[in-house]
Amino acid sequence: MSDQGFRTGPEGVRYRDLNHNGVMDPFEDPRLPAAARVDDLLGRLGRDEKIGLLFHTVIETGPGGSVLDGPGAISKTGTRHVVVDKGVNHFNVHQLGPAHEAARWHNAVQRLAQETPHGIPVTISTDPRHGFSENAGASFSAGSFSQWPEPLGIAALRDEQVCREYAEAVRSEYVAVGIRAALHPTLDLATEPRWARQLHTFGQDPQVVTELGLAFLEGLQRGELGPGSVACTAKHFPGGGPQADGEDAHFPYGREQVYGGGHFADHLAPFLPAVRAGVAAMMPYYGMPVGLELDGETVPEVGFGFNRRIVTGLLRDELGYDGVVLTDWELVNDNHVGDQVLPARAWGVEHLDAAGRMELLLEAGCDQFGGEECVEVLAGLVAEGRVSEQRLDVSARRLLLVKMQLGLFDDPFVDEALADERVGTPTTVEAGLAAQAASVTVLADEGGLLPMAGSGRAVYVEGISAQDAAALGRVVERPEEADLAVIRLAAPHEPRSDLFLEAWFHQGSLEFPPGLPVRLRRIREHCPVVVDVTLDRPAVLGPVMEAVDAVVASYGTGGPALVRALQGEARGRLPFDLPRSMEQVRTHHPDQPGLGDPLLPCGHGIPLAARV
Repeated sequence: MSDQGFRTGPEGVRYRDLNHNGVMDPFEDPRLPAAARVDDLLGRLGRDEKIGLLFHTVIETGPGGSVLDGPGAISKTGTRHVVVDKGVNHFNVHQLGPAHEAARWHNAVQRLAQETPHGIPVTISTDPRHGFSENAGASFSAGSFSQWPEPLGIAALRDEQVCREYAEAVRSEYVAVGIRAALHPTLDLATEPRWARQLHTFGQDPQVVTELGLAFLEGLQRGELGPGSVACTAKHFPGGGPQADGEDAHFPYGREQVYGGGHFADHLAPFLPAVRAGVAAMMPYYGMPVGLELDGETVPEVGFGFNRRIVTGLLRDELGYDGVVLTDWELVNDNHVGDQVLPARAWGVEHLDAAGRMELLLEAGCDQFGGEECVEVLAGLVAEGRVSEQRLDVSARRLLLVKMQLGLFDDPFVDEALADERVGTPTTVEAGLAAQAASVTVLADEGGLLPMAGSGRAVYVEGISAQDAAALGRVVERPEEADLAVIRLAAPHEPRSDLFLEAWFHQGSLEFPPGLPVRLRRIREHCPVVVDVTLDRPAVLGPVMEAVDAVVASYGTGGPALVRALQGEARGRLPFDLPRSMEQVRTHHPDQPGLGDPLLPCGHGIPLAARV
């Protein structure tokens, strides 16, 4: 038998002898239907194996694609201990090295899984990692993968074909290194301008979010799950956008979701076709609804993952969803990283201990605990009779079925030698660059500076490398020497760094500091000024627009792609309204798509192709 467990069974059938008994048992027989194989396996599993299935936690790679011996920067336990001793087999991978190292690490983890009693293969998942945003709690920059605009930039294109190309690039590159579950798409609506997580949404328009979210989901899952699929987790059910005061529910001060505008149905809408399309998993958000009524009854004011009215009542009973419900991360235990802490997001049930929280999550209808590996807590609940083994079976069956449909039981391994060839190919890299350039949105250009034809000008730049800017002209060091200035800005936010992860979340005011327009006007005294603002949130841009000649917006665009955009490829449209002031933001209902009287409306944009 090879180190990957393959044998030849009756009639020459190739199978993996996962329980090491020399017999092709029904759960190992690739000819049988997935559901029948799961039923056979479930009857063989011990209690601890079932418990291990219900946990989905962070994992980190070791140097050169090795398995990490001990705890990592965020992961709490060495890989062997959590896979073999604890029996956990769903992991959200964080930083990855080059593709061949990622593939090598993945295969090593799968070989560890073979040491467990029934060899249940590991499912590796990931947050988005094909863009620019680096946030250990939400996403990773592309690295060796092809780099595309963030989903907000895909929304700016409003082009389902580009979205499908994006999805195919994500799917093929994930599969090449062994990632078989995506903790996305994010189907939330970007209706609260201050909310930190808009960058990974498809904007504020329920129809656009629905269409692009479904295209992305179908591109990854490819219809019914199979060996080439990536199982998706749609989030954050029933819509994580309407955060009170725009504060994010990762943190205690952002635990409330409010629906003063009466738009709960708009936020729910993108999830309905995802259910019909067979999305593999759903993830409720951390937030707790405040003052929400459904069918004349007040929804309990507890976090959505703990909320039986939402998970079982709405998602399972009313919408008929029978897939996996994966909680968002760390609803059970506080997370201590270095000298910082992130309290458990047990909003509304903070008074319960870890066991009580876990019990309530299962009662609500959740199947899997995100960010947790405390298998002993669940074992204790079962031993005390607070959670039945039949309840374990319900969730274990759902989780095993996804693994079986993905083909992981038959062959979870990837080709390490081909990984580099299949990740970041010239074709996908160029497609990503083209999408980055096209997604750029021209907001204002009354003087007709754009597109920038030719390169015979002297250019002063900020936020762009001299190498990238050389395509626009001769780069000079001072505005006084320039014929044109091109300046890149990030949307404003209020830096915070008390709690773990806070520093990565852009929250608070959307106003630029008052000195910025003054400085831009001084530069404009010497030459025309073009400003690009990276809009991870809809900034208050009025003062900047008044100070310069042209303004464009981007949503994840590298220097080379921005140059291409300015030279004529920009055709994006705003994926959300831009506010006139912070006062307008503060008086706006967080659940309402659109601001009523915005500075610039969702859908605004000047396509440069029409000017070329």
